[in-house]
Amino acid sequence: MNKLVLGNLVHRPLRSVISVFAVAIEVIMILSITAILMGKLNGFKDRTNGIGMDMFVRPSSANNFVGMSAAGASIKVADVLAKVPHVVVAAPVNIQITNSFDNIYGIDFKTFDGLLPFVFISGGPFQGPYDIIVDDYIGAGKKVGDTLTVLNHPFRICGIVEHGKGGRKFIPIETMGALTGTQGRATAFYLRTETPPKYEDDVKKSIAATPGMEGYVVMTTADYLSFMSPEHLTPAFNIGLEVVIGIAVVIGFLVIFQSMYTAVMERTREIGILKSMGASRTYIVSIVLRETGMLAVAGTVLGIASSFALSAILQNRFPTLDFVINLPYVWKSAVIALVGALLGAFYPALKAARKDPIDALAYE
Repeated sequence: MNKLVLGNLVHRPLRSVISVFAVAIEVIMILSITAILMGKLNGFKDRTNGIGMDMFVRPSSANNFVGMSAAGASIKVADVLAKVPHVVVAAPVNIQITNSFDNIYGIDFKTFDGLLPFVFISGGPFQGPYDIIVDDYIGAGKKVGDTLTVLNHPFRICGIVEHGKGGRKFIPIETMGALTGTQGRATAFYLRTETPPKYEDDVKKSIAATPGMEGYVVMTTADYLSFMSPEHLTPAFNIGLEVVIGIAVVIGFLVIFQSMYTAVMERTREIGILKSMGASRTYIVSIVLRETGMLAVAGTVLGIASSFALSAILQNRFPTLDFVINLPYVWKSAVIALVGALLGAFYPALKAARKDPIDALAYE
């Protein structure tokens, strides 16, 4: 049977190639959209871990995704938090997201650097209000002293640091306030505590008991990052993912259905001969489904390999893109592609199995 199946596929090379590519495109679509969405999310988590904070404090009116909310807290809250027992550093941040989804961090250099020191590749801290620190990705091909336009204002690059410390561009928090109309305001506060996580519960209780701090949310970094998931962020995240997967499945289903249905129609006499020789309905269905399975497996392997190749190319060309293949979705996409292909071939297989051998042999 396997020789018969392989012979049928080789006998119609163009149709087989088109079917393989349809399944591959289905897999690439699924893995690409998850690589973009989950890559951005996981990249954000990695950079947040690199900040060096143990705890996160924000106004209750703001959402967990800093930068998506207005700077609603006074910078002076940092002085209050710094006096809480077991708090070593309290760093205010004013994070703004531009129309191009560029994260700009407004920081107080001394306290932000106190969380976990910047690792400077060249240059150093701010020397003036319109100095900017960039990471090595943004600073690729640039040098200290070059000009970079941020928030429609020219900044002088004063330092280039290793990536992974929250954002990729850092400006003085006072300058951020002046440029965005949020003078003296902060989006959130990052805390470094003594011997974490030993005193984290005590810090939470102390902050909650501090007058004027009742309207603030306090959480550990681990708790904060646990909210950075598709389920917690926005329903649109999962909806968008499901829509793309649905479209990919429909494409794969229709192409396989058309391919196998046409193949069955073209092989009417062949099916009649097989049935006249005693082939059962199950045997006929098995032939069609095996052909589909081979096409689906080949398409899945091609799709996965192409997705990893695309990821490598994009990561090399656009290192800040965070296009990273999500391994759990590799298996999910493979299962989705295989099941979708078999479902697309099921009706043509049944139609072939139901053919009357006498009518099939008389078919012209």
